[in-house]
Amino acid sequence: MKKVYFKTFGCRTNQFDTQVMMSNLKDFLVTKDERDADIIVVNSCSVTNSADSSVRSYINKYSKIKEVIVAGCGAISKGSELFKNGDIFGVLGHSNKENLNELLQQKDRFFEIGNLTHIDKTIVTQFIGKSRAFIKVQEGCDFECSYCIIPSVRGKARSLNFNSILEQIRVLVDSGFSEFIFTGTNVGSFGKDINSSLAKLTKEASKIIGVKRIRLGSIEPIQVTSELKEILKENFLEKHLHIAIQHSSDKMLEIMNRRNRFDSDLELLNEISNYGFALGTDYILGHPYEDDLIWQEAKSNLKLLPLTHIHPFTYSKRDNTASSSMKKQVNGKVSKERLNELKEIIKIKNMEFKNRINTSLKILIESKKDNLYNGLDQFFNRVFIKSEKNLIGKWIDIKNFNIKDGEIYAKIK
Repeated sequence: MKKVYFKTFGCRTNQFDTQVMMSNLKDFLVTKDERDADIIVVNSCSVTNSADSSVRSYINKYSKIKEVIVAGCGAISKGSELFKNGDIFGVLGHSNKENLNELLQQKDRFFEIGNLTHIDKTIVTQFIGKSRAFIKVQEGCDFECSYCIIPSVRGKARSLNFNSILEQIRVLVDSGFSEFIFTGTNVGSFGKDINSSLAKLTKEASKIIGVKRIRLGSIEPIQVTSELKEILKENFLEKHLHIAIQHSSDKMLEIMNRRNRFDSDLELLNEISNYGFALGTDYILGHPYEDDLIWQEAKSNLKLLPLTHIHPFTYSKRDNTASSSMKKQVNGKVSKERLNELKEIIKIKNMEFKNRINTSLKILIESKKDNLYNGLDQFFNRVFIKSEKNLIGKWIDIKNFNIKDGEIYAKIK
């Protein structure tokens, strides 16, 4: 049997999609060593130029010695070019993931781009090499942010079947998983097309015996409904939310064609912070028209937000987006300087949050490195634990811990 290696770039949705492809591979062996593979399936990301470059570099490394198949968002945005140039053996669109086994049996090169309306039906039985399981609940996005190509490579927002998601969780509970992260292109839009909601799904999932914690993927401010707020005090939910504001200047938010504004973001984040939550966000630096005046305003506003985590990007020009044709591009060096300023602000806020923690930390141990076990607590902070016991895969409650150089450490006898 031929051996297949899966290389996954990008988001949690891609990680779940890789598991979907693995689950449908019946006539091939999956290998964890790309050097041992006959075929490499690259589940690509195309959200930034850097992501495209990383994918391209990886393909160039192996395309001369392996059969390389490109899947994921890069298959939509770059697949035609790569295939036409002979750089890859095949292109696999999102809607053909479940047909991978049949396609790999073909002797000829293939270009199966498919459509952007498909909903996967595969029930994943295992997450290889993971202690936490990602659960894809929806696909696509209806937002039209000026900088983003994701709707064009993932399609319109559409929800997976409610009962199928619950069945997926039950199967993974039986495989030993107890923490679940709901993911998707635009997680907060789940349910809008099937008369349901993310809050309803989360509550039902929490009732499944064996589910100990649920984490929600990135959601938009306008998707934090009163119904969702009602479950924030439930023990099954993480004490960390990732709410994607993208910027803290109203002028820039308008240029980005965003639906949120600073004052309402501040009110929302303060409300959730008062429930004891850690709060993360996505943030874009150096978008066209972000002059120094806008950045100084944004930075002042940022300091008012009760954020503890940040996923920052410097703006990346994407073809066929509204932002790509905008004038007044920001110098890359300036963007990086602002990125460092942003990181420093959030680093201080995260440290202040850690110093205020007055409850025990609930941690699922993921791995061991340099004689220290580690895992994420309910606030999405990584905790490092010294112990003579084997803690991998175990839930640990830590009451006594120390903070050193911004990190949390503990010891268990």
